[in-house]
Amino acid sequence: MESISLINGLLLFGALLVALGILSSLIATRFGAPLLLVFVGLGMLAGEDGPGGIIFNDYRLTYMIGSLALAVILFDGGLRTHVKALRGAIGPATLLATVRVMVTAGLVGWAATYIFDIPLIYGFLLGAIVASTDAAAVFFLIHTGGLQLKQRIGATLEMESATNDPVAVFLTMVLVEMVMAMTAGGTWHINVLSLLGTLAVHTIIGTVTGVAGGLGASWLLNRVNLPGGLHPLLAIAIAVTLYAATSVLDGSGFLAVYLAGMILGNRPLRAQASIVTVNDAATWLAQIIMFLVLGLLVTPSKLINYAIPAALIAGFLLLVARPVAVWLCLSPFGFSWREKTFVSWVGLRGAVSIFLAAIPTLSGVAHAELYFNVAFVVVLVSLLIQGWTLTPAAQLLKLALPRTNAPVQRFEMDLPGQLALEMVGYPVLADSAVMNGGAVPVWARAAFVIRNQNILTPAQAGPLKTGDYGYFLAPPERVPRLDQLFAAHAELLVSDEPFFGEFAFPGEIKLKELVTFYGLPIDADLVDFSIAELFSTRFDGKPDVGDHLPIGGAELIAREVDEDRVTRAGLQLDALSVVTVHSTSRLTRLFSQLLKR
Repeated sequence: MESISLINGLLLFGALLVALGILSSLIATRFGAPLLLVFVGLGMLAGEDGPGGIIFNDYRLTYMIGSLALAVILFDGGLRTHVKALRGAIGPATLLATVRVMVTAGLVGWAATYIFDIPLIYGFLLGAIVASTDAAAVFFLIHTGGLQLKQRIGATLEMESATNDPVAVFLTMVLVEMVMAMTAGGTWHINVLSLLGTLAVHTIIGTVTGVAGGLGASWLLNRVNLPGGLHPLLAIAIAVTLYAATSVLDGSGFLAVYLAGMILGNRPLRAQASIVTVNDAATWLAQIIMFLVLGLLVTPSKLINYAIPAALIAGFLLLVARPVAVWLCLSPFGFSWREKTFVSWVGLRGAVSIFLAAIPTLSGVAHAELYFNVAFVVVLVSLLIQGWTLTPAAQLLKLALPRTNAPVQRFEMDLPGQLALEMVGYPVLADSAVMNGGAVPVWARAAFVIRNQNILTPAQAGPLKTGDYGYFLAPPERVPRLDQLFAAHAELLVSDEPFFGEFAFPGEIKLKELVTFYGLPIDADLVDFSIAELFSTRFDGKPDVGDHLPIGGAELIAREVDEDRVTRAGLQLDALSVVTVHSTSRLTRLFSQLLKR
């Protein structure tokens, strides 16, 4: 009975810890704290030096939990990666995921030999452990932080973080074997050609199994008829199976699940909406549990002994090693100094480094405690400094798109028997684009409207009204564009005017026609741009409905977007008195000219 009581107590404590982790997201969001750091902190509070007093030192269980969690996180990252967005990012991301990791490991290893007074091979092992950026941290802080980066930069960072783990894992494993051979009385040496050959095989196996697994999973998910809700669970089970099978074949399981997720995310897929939604929840749970366990594993009283030298390693990594490696890798691709500086700064470390630090402990390598504690300090410094400054750095370097992620409520349902369309529904809000001049695109077919608890056909309902729920048939890949029409845009409202303003113009109108008529100041190099060209330039070729740009003393706002091109925009003036200096007849003539076009 005591054993049963103990198990029940552990279940209760574990459930409460996860619930606290979830609820702590509200506090972290309120104060702008990196949420992953909050999860680690909760784990430390529950640990042996905290109020919880739990003594946890099971590195084998930690390794297993970390593997499972990272497989789910990388699979989710692949699901959300659109192939079109990778244009121009594959080459630089590949170099960052390979050469950059090796250069970073070498530089940090060299510094570690002096800071900790350890042999070079041990320094290289420490460098390999902290060399990779963490996909969980990068995906999480970019997406949940509301940061919108220019396309090439965002795609490069996400692809690097998702694909650099195989190289870091491989280097760590090889260096552990070398250290063990040296400990057994042998000598260590690095055969570069042999190392690169083994790494190539590791990567090829991961690529082949990932692509084959993704295609096979797509075929299976589209053909099996399962009870409701089981398609998402099958997708996650396939991802974990693929990771484990690839690892057994001595390939890169992390690379395999990322590629499989990418294939599923870019192909017509049954129950795609529910798969993405459930996988999002599974990713949150994986991150919470992984960081809580890592927090439990660390002992703060031991951590203090390594704090200062580990902080020196973290500083060298952030300010020297990664910047040198990044500039070396990105220079051939024409990145500007701003872009290289930002990529250098966004080298977020996370669970992967602590996860890799468990390998020397499991292998019985000397200095294992040093590796784990140093990796933990490096992760804390990275999340504190880089995590908190990610958005300000992007804005300072002018690499963040001038848009704010507007919250949207979307209801989704799959339509059995076909994959071309899905049904999506939205509550109609007063401050949404669709209620302030935005038009529903022709590719979104109205299905029905719920108004005052009554279901109406589009003909019966007429124009949408605030408080309605509108349901549409739309291609799955275009649904995010429809989101922008129904998202809340309260931050765009100016006084009591609709946020699209009083005056609407076609996207092909030249800016010089607007600024001349309204007397608005504008940079000389922009006067020959059309409205559509200006939005395309400022939003990296991907403008959305609701995007807004300052133009003199006014605001130019995208009202309709078709195939990534603004077809209609609104001009909102700070004061309507600007217009009154012009005669009514001149205003009429301008509108007549625009209508003739």
